[in-house]
Amino acid sequence: MKVLRWLYLSIFALYLIGPILVIAAVSLNEKRFMAFPPRGVSLRWYSEIFVASDWFAALTNSLLIALCSATLAVAIALPIAYGAWRHGLRYAKALLAMGVAPFILPPVIMALAFLILFTSVGNLYGNLITVIIAHAIFLLALPLVTISLGLESIDRALIEASQTMGANERTVFRTIILPIAAPFAFAGFAFCFVLSLNEYIIALMTVGATVETLPIKIFNALRYGYTPVIASIAVLFVTVNILIFALIARFSNLRRILGAME
Repeated sequence: MKVLRWLYLSIFALYLIGPILVIAAVSLNEKRFMAFPPRGVSLRWYSEIFVASDWFAALTNSLLIALCSATLAVAIALPIAYGAWRHGLRYAKALLAMGVAPFILPPVIMALAFLILFTSVGNLYGNLITVIIAHAIFLLALPLVTISLGLESIDRALIEASQTMGANERTVFRTIILPIAAPFAFAGFAFCFVLSLNEYIIALMTVGATVETLPIKIFNALRYGYTPVIASIAVLFVTVNILIFALIARFSNLRRILGAME
């Protein structure tokens, strides 16, 4: 029975890690084509991301969009989650439910809605700000959920005790609520950043004709054949994701975010 268990776990691990190992090996090809096992070993395709102007521009666009949309999503989510938790405001609870709704819908539906919106209102289609707003709205559910989880973990007796000792609302927020909620806000920011970095459909429908993000650049490059640069970008994405989730585990309450009870 123990042998079967280890056999099952080994097959399961290989099933999950196998594609990543293959793409990592392909990224090391010395020749200008994707082959497995690799024909020679070289890191030139990793340097190509930063040396080639078109790939570097796509990387810069993706990082800028992910950073701005994640920041905007957290900036919107924090006051809504705080208003719903601290004061039980009905409109804040309604906004919280509305903020979660876009993430439930298929991305292609939201992408179509953003396309119609931005082409109808002031002909904004193609501006970088549109994809930032679209990603912030689509991913708003993530910081809303993580920040709400952080606020729910606060013992209200701490707040009552601080108010009894004379602390006003601003002092309570700055000294008690914000330090506890900040790691959960960081987790929401990180989730938004990772998903925005990898998002394709909404970016294509809002700025695909004028701004190339890395996912759009990859699909455009595939029209002209396969290159190991694509594999090296995939490895770069995996590395960034692992790093960010490690930071979440280090600085936030990952067990609580994943649903574990105290």
